[in-house]
Amino acid sequence: MHRYIAPIFAIIFTSLNAIADSIPQMEESLDEIVVTQRQKGVRKLGRTATNSDLISAVELRRAACCNLGESFSTNASVDVNYSDAATGARQIKLLGLSGTYVQMLSENIPNLRGAASLYGLGYIPGPWMQSIQVSKGASSVKNGYESITGQINIEFLKPQSDPSVSVNGYADIFGKAEVNAAGNIHLNNELSTGLLFHAENAFASHDENNDGFADLPKIRQITGLNRWAYMGDNYIFQAWVRFLAEKRLSGQHSHSSPLSDPYKININTSRWELYTKNAYIIDRQNNSNVALILSGSIHKEDAAYGLKNYNVTQDNLYASLMFERQWNDGLHEISTGLSLNYDRYNQFYRLFNNPDMAPSTLYKSETTPGAYVQYTFNLNSTLILMGGIRFDHSSVYKSMLTPRIHLKWNILNDALTIYGSAGRGYRSPQPLAENHFYMASSRQIIFENNPCQEIANNYGGGISGDIDIFRKTLTYNAEFYYTNFRQQLLIDLDSDPHAVIFSNSGNRANYSHTFQLEASYPIINDFTLTAAYRFTNVKVDYGNGPVTRPLTSRHKGLFSINWLPNMGIWQVDLTLAINGGGRMPTPYSTPDGTLSWAPTYKTFTQLNAQVTRNFRHWAIYIGGENLTGFKQKMPIIDAANPWGNNFDATMVYGTIHGPMAYIGFRYNFTKY
Repeated sequence: MHRYIAPIFAIIFTSLNAIADSIPQMEESLDEIVVTQRQKGVRKLGRTATNSDLISAVELRRAACCNLGESFSTNASVDVNYSDAATGARQIKLLGLSGTYVQMLSENIPNLRGAASLYGLGYIPGPWMQSIQVSKGASSVKNGYESITGQINIEFLKPQSDPSVSVNGYADIFGKAEVNAAGNIHLNNELSTGLLFHAENAFASHDENNDGFADLPKIRQITGLNRWAYMGDNYIFQAWVRFLAEKRLSGQHSHSSPLSDPYKININTSRWELYTKNAYIIDRQNNSNVALILSGSIHKEDAAYGLKNYNVTQDNLYASLMFERQWNDGLHEISTGLSLNYDRYNQFYRLFNNPDMAPSTLYKSETTPGAYVQYTFNLNSTLILMGGIRFDHSSVYKSMLTPRIHLKWNILNDALTIYGSAGRGYRSPQPLAENHFYMASSRQIIFENNPCQEIANNYGGGISGDIDIFRKTLTYNAEFYYTNFRQQLLIDLDSDPHAVIFSNSGNRANYSHTFQLEASYPIINDFTLTAAYRFTNVKVDYGNGPVTRPLTSRHKGLFSINWLPNMGIWQVDLTLAINGGGRMPTPYSTPDGTLSWAPTYKTFTQLNAQVTRNFRHWAIYIGGENLTGFKQKMPIIDAANPWGNNFDATMVYGTIHGPMAYIGFRYNFTKY
């Protein structure tokens, strides 16, 4: 495969030049390009106490970035893997643990929780995002008690920014096409509104490994968002309303199989979101303000796996009232507030392929009021100390006390910064709502007891900085994090290869160690190399002593090249990810004596590449993913007999499709 890369890029350059020659009116505008300083795609947020990275739109454009789940392909900290080989569900991993331990925020409002977490990474289109903030370890207590391994906050395009119109189109060789559009207008000096639209459709199904099952589901999605902003002198108001409808079709050849009784997977989702932010500025000089945040969502999902089904409706209400003030030019800052979160789940499910079996019902609700106070000492961004504590009371799990502390010390004028954090997080797990993809198997789903509230302590720290070497800046970071669970909901795939067992950990030891090194350096002008290495050691105890967590790679290496020749008219991006091996869940023996699957998996590599031709308002890009051609050989166990006792589509550790090529365009016009 590697010997084809150079010819592929030659074809790409030739194709994009031909496209450029066919659009002379765009080329005329190139004389107006003036480059003064290029914005970093990823940078540390130095003026905050937390260990936070800002992923800007510049970084997001280095790949196709169709949605949030595809936004971390150039990122060494966040992994995004398929949960199974049938539904297309993607799952974030941060600090070696699943995305359910990461608090997802939309403009600092908790979002994509519970039933929305399984497919939620596909609900946020990439072109809608202005930036992504990734915070590792214990985070601020402002946003609640749920963060355990970190927070991911998405900032959307703002209506109060300069009036603009943007359009993005995308198509790939697997038959997927999508279009995105965004625009905003200013109705007067204070009031503005914006519209964002997204539609995607997968027109074809593929079965590259000839196992009878579609490698990727057919996904049809349409979503729109309307947001408003009033930016007065002392009063600020923001609001949005959003609707999403999605249909996923998968299974035996996406329902076109000639079999008389094909195994089908249908997942239909509708979602409404509404939120408002109200802030009154009391004293602008001291950043003194009071704010009220209100949000609500209705998430409805109907899923069918063969003859099994899971239907859920989750209603969520969230409110937060907060007050903030600074003293002595920002040397001291206090933030305090009250919050209320309400969740209600209506669940109807049948866990067996028996249409005559009546579905079970499960109704759950939880109301959690809380209060917090947080103090920050900031000595000219050189020494920052932030400590916070919050108290919450759950109607299901009773009282929760959440302490967190952060320290950041800039010792050598940005050449060396030391940071550290410690804190506690809580989570109310929803076993079926968050994990019903396990129904894409013949595994029996067993609940040994009622799920416990998950409690974990997180400790971590590291060093980072910018060093001038040969008149260029080397950016580096080294960090270590340790997460220790006091209580955890275990998902046991080992004790019985034909079952998935949900149980409580009790006092057994479950923990994660993560160590990461990362450096970025512009080797020559317009040519930047980023290299990273991460080691992860995650242990889980199902009752017979700690074992390595299955389907978790112990090592990861990442090498990324960003080349901007000819004053940025061209852009070339290459990312090579080396995923270390790991352990599979315990296999079973087949009648001929062989194992159902290998007990471990080996290291595999993935190469992504993209070439972009930039114009004044346009950009045209061509790229490819998984150009090294790695595919998991047998992602679905016993695919020929999905109604049997050995069928399992959840033994996935890597890519399930071969090389993929795509093409797209971006258009943006800003009035000012």
